[in-house]
Order: sequence, then structure tokens, then C-alpha cells
Amino acid sequence: MHYTLYPKGVCSFLIELDIEDNKIHNLTYSGGCNGNLKALGALCEGMEVNEVIDRLSGITCGPNSTSCSDQLARLLKEVVGE
Repeated sequence: MHYTLYPKGVCSFLIELDIEDNKIHNLTYSGGCNGNLKALGALCEGMEVNEVIDRLSGITCGPNSTSCSDQLARLLKEVVGE
């Protein structure tokens, strides 16, 4: 299933991804640090949703209390109903 997610409090303004058989595919961000977010998409490719949530939850960016990675984890929790 395809998801369009809207992060808050970070430079990126849009996250798109597919979840098939509880695994992340085609993760892309709009806005934010282009190279880092492309790398994040490559690293998350094929990972199980809960592993992505566990690994990325709580990561901060500079003085912010969240990051593009943390926002992905938070939004995935909403998607899977945790």
C-alpha cells in the first residue's frame, strides 16, 4: 500500500513510501537534506516496519526535539496503529 505522510517540525515536508508484506519500499522525502534522505531511503529499503521504527525513534537534528528520521518513525507508528 502506498502512503503519503506529512512530517512536522523538520525541513522535509513530505514522505512517500510503500509498505508490502510489512516491509518498507520506495521511501522518498521532499525537502530536507537531499543526500542524507536518499541514503535513509536506501538503508530502509526492504526493512520491516517495526525495525525502522525501533532504529529511528528519538533521533534528533541539531537543537530540534525531532528529525526527519524520527518523524518517519512517528508516522509509521500511526500507520501501523502502535
